[in-house]
Amino acid sequence: MADAMNADEQAALMGQNKESEPAGISFKSFLEQIPPDTTVVLNDLERNTTGNYLKVPDLQLYCEACEGDRMFQATDSLSASSDWQPRFLKFLCRNCGTRIYRFSILLKALRDVPMGQAMKFAQIPAFGPQTPARLLRLVQPDRELLLQGRRSEVRGLGIGAFAYYRRVVENQRNRIIQNIAKAVKVVGSTPEIDQLFEDALGQYQFSKSIEMLKNVIPQALLINGENPLTLLHSALSNGLHDPEMTDQHCLELAQSIRIVLTELAERVAAVVKDDQELVKAINVLKRTPRSSKPALADAASRESEAETLANRDDLGQMCEAEPEESSERTRAPKPPTPVN
Repeated sequence: MADAMNADEQAALMGQNKESEPAGISFKSFLEQIPPDTTVVLNDLERNTTGNYLKVPDLQLYCEACEGDRMFQATDSLSASSDWQPRFLKFLCRNCGTRIYRFSILLKALRDVPMGQAMKFAQIPAFGPQTPARLLRLVQPDRELLLQGRRSEVRGLGIGAFAYYRRVVENQRNRIIQNIAKAVKVVGSTPEIDQLFEDALGQYQFSKSIEMLKNVIPQALLINGENPLTLLHSALSNGLHDPEMTDQHCLELAQSIRIVLTELAERVAAVVKDDQELVKAINVLKRTPRSSKPALADAASRESEAETLANRDDLGQMCEAEPEESSERTRAPKPPTPVN
């Protein structure tokens, strides 16, 4: 009976005739691209030589430490079973060796065929588009709240995402203003503008801080010509109890808040980075020895002197080869023989 059930399972999972391509997705795609609470058919399960373990593929995932996509290698073996079994996998970044991904899955591998089924329970870091490291640094004290908002957004929980993002902006508004002030000093500031930022940081209401700073935000930080602080405040102006704040509307606002915060973080970082590169270039040039030009001139002079000496040697060799010929030309003619 067990064999008959396995044959039925295989036929159902294959869902095809012999000429067609296997159904389902690869184990690698399942781990990289499928969200939690999803069951899929796998079509490329590969056993080791003993048949007791499955080969685990390397994954291409975002590494927060490396700030980019990197290859991750499994650190655990994966035993094969024809029954549903919970499995835990850990993957380590092959580039930095510090960043780790963990997966909790339910797996079932069929006998004698590369087919199976899998369900993803959870993964850490959470599934979904990765949050840029610069945005996380911008709101570092509320990093976890921001990530909670991102997870809610990915799952389509609009009210939850909006509430998390709103709390982050309200808690970290002074930190955001301080980062803007840092960028303003790079592009050009005055004592009056610096004092204006100090006064804005002391305001209790976000709206008053925005009003004070509306004319001093540099062009490099404007987003499509708009003040990023004004954009953030407008998204947060309505409370969750407003009848217009449906779950869908909250989701749209949450996405907008995240996008504006991300763009602001990128622009501030770009301005500061450009300034740091300029300072570094100036310091390198200032450390260049002043004798470098004379040294080059001395080298050119020595090269010219060597060339002159070589020419003299050539001329001397030519002079040594000519004496006999020249002596014959300069030898006095013999006197005529006297006639008797």
